[in-house]
Amino acid sequence: MPIRFAASLHRTSCRMPRRKARAMHFRPANDNRGKQVSSPHLHAALRHFAEHGLAAADHARQQAITAADAGDRQTFEWWLEVCRALDRRMASRIDMPAQAGG
Repeated sequence: MPIRFAASLHRTSCRMPRRKARAMHFRPANDNRGKQVSSPHLHAALRHFAEHGLAAADHARQQAITAADAGDRQTFEWWLEVCRALDRRMASRIDMPAQAGG
């Protein structure tokens, strides 16, 4: 199947309407809207990514689930924030069960 490329008539012109092109220029290219990750969690997430590569978010999720199963709220929240720094959607699906009798 051939690939078709519609080049601009002039190197400095754009085929997209100018108003739409300007609006797209200021639009962020990522999905990191909403709550920002704190610096210590971001630093830990980067170190975690360096150690585990593309599986880092899943590993952080597993650590958070293990901490939740053990009832360790502080460790759960730490790993949840690390997971959130790596993959916000994955972190949004993790929830620590409510503590019984607490």
